[in-house]
Amino acid sequence: MTSPIEKLREYGYELPAPKAPVASYVPVTRSGNILYVSGQISADANGVVTGRLGDNMNVVQGGNAAELAALNVLSQIVHMGGVPLDEIKRILKVTVLVASTPEFTEQHLVANGCSNLLVGVLGDKGKHARAAFGVASLPFGAAVEIEAVVEV
Repeated sequence: MTSPIEKLREYGYELPAPKAPVASYVPVTRSGNILYVSGQISADANGVVTGRLGDNMNVVQGGNAAELAALNVLSQIVHMGGVPLDEIKRILKVTVLVASTPEFTEQHLVANGCSNLLVGVLGDKGKHARAAFGVASLPFGAAVEIEAVVEV
């Protein structure tokens, strides 16, 4: 059986080092068997993926940004939550914030970048409840920010 790390590599990713908090919060808190992962932005080794959907980004670019933010969520689970990917019991819920114009109405399609990666890497354990909505701006001009609730 293919491990979650191997599946992540099939997407062309290695699990990145966790992003340090940039304000007064912690990246992950735990209560019993539930992890709460603070918002993770669309960023990779090259920096923050910036833009606004409906302005200078399309749905495909937004989905790719959401995929990167989801990758950063997984990094926080492993590195700061201390839980290997194969020990995740279930991604319970993700909230996807999409920097977008007031006229843009396809946040749900952008959020699919996150959802598809989580299910692709974790299988049924990656299936989750979800909220996706547009916001005027995100920290550092990020295109997408994602927070998650995870059972371990």
